[in-house]
This record gives sequence, structure tokens and C-alpha cells, in this order.
Amino acid sequence: MHQDVKLYARGITKRYGRRTVLDNVHLAVGAGQIAAVVGANGCGKSTLLRICAGFASPDRGTVQIHGTLGYCPQDGGTVDFLVPDEHFLLVGAGRGLSRGASRAAGRAGARALDWEPDPRVQARRLSGGTRQKLNLVMAGIGAPDVLLLDEPYQGFDRGTYLDFWQQLYRWRDEGKAIVVVTHLLTQLDGVDTVLDLTPAGVRA
Repeated sequence: MHQDVKLYARGITKRYGRRTVLDNVHLAVGAGQIAAVVGANGCGKSTLLRICAGFASPDRGTVQIHGTLGYCPQDGGTVDFLVPDEHFLLVGAGRGLSRGASRAAGRAGARALDWEPDPRVQARRLSGGTRQKLNLVMAGIGAPDVLLLDEPYQGFDRGTYLDFWQQLYRWRDEGKAIVVVTHLLTQLDGVDTVLDLTPAGVRA
């Protein structure tokens, strides 16, 4: 069945000084697909997602996004002195949602990860894993068409990690195009395409 392409990255090349991090990389992800980006440390996985999200520019190549975009970074992304609900309101406002809809969307996303945010606790007081839950929930607010997720499960326990993949499958069933950077290969049989960025000379 033909998939409507929501993300198309073509010929992406990125260098830092004399070091080539990405060399002519191609990735196409359709509606209702999950693409996993894998590879050795330092092979450019996070750089590719930042380029696709518009936070970095390639030296060559183009990225086309058809629809709205949600992005979950590997770290950062939260504001130390804001509580979770305030994060939900900020992201929701940027996506045209009312305060009530933003809060409801954020809390529903949190429940999907078996998390009930304490309305009094600032982000700086959250554990690393819970901050990543907050990042992941924010990425999904407003039901974006394309989701870019950079190892968003850092610090998750096993139960939350499984909840995370169930959330990905729900998003796929809703027709989202999902790109997830991962170094854990146990779930790759549940994705639609795999992009391995490990340089040829580094492969086992």
C-alpha cells in the first residue's frame, strides 16, 4: 500500500571541520510508518534528527516536512523552574490549542506513560527519566504529523520503556510518521524501516 511521504531527507551531508559526520544520507518516512535510526556512537544520529527538525543546517542536501512537527531531544528541552502543566500550556499555545486542551493533552500523554505529574513539582526536581517523559509528552501535544524522537527513553525503567513503544505503535496507527533514534535493537522487528548510519569501516 502506498504511503504518503511526510518526511523526506535527501543527500544530507554534514561536516564539522575535517570530520564528515553525515555523508549523502537519505531517509523517507510515510504516514503510518516508524523509522529507526541506529549506528555506532558519534555516527551522526542526533545530528540527523536536529537537521530534520530545523535546529541545524546540512552542508548539502534538503529536508522536506509535510505537516506539523514534534521533536523530543535526547536531553534538555525542559525549563527548570516550570511545572509540567506549564510546559504543556507553552507547547499547546505554540500549536494553537486552548489552555484547557493543552493541559488535557499533556496529562493524557503522561498517563500513557504511566505517569501522573505532580502539579507542584518543578522540572528541576524531576528525575532524569521523568524529565524525558515530559519531553516525550510535549512532542506529542497537538497531534503533529511527524515525530522526531532522539533516544527519548533515557532513564526509563523497563515498564515505561515498553509503554513508550506502545505509544509509538498508537501514533503509527493514527497515521503519524515517526523517526526514533535508538541504540537498543530489541524492538527493531516492530519498525517499518531501519537506517544504519554506522560507517562501513566501523561495522563488525
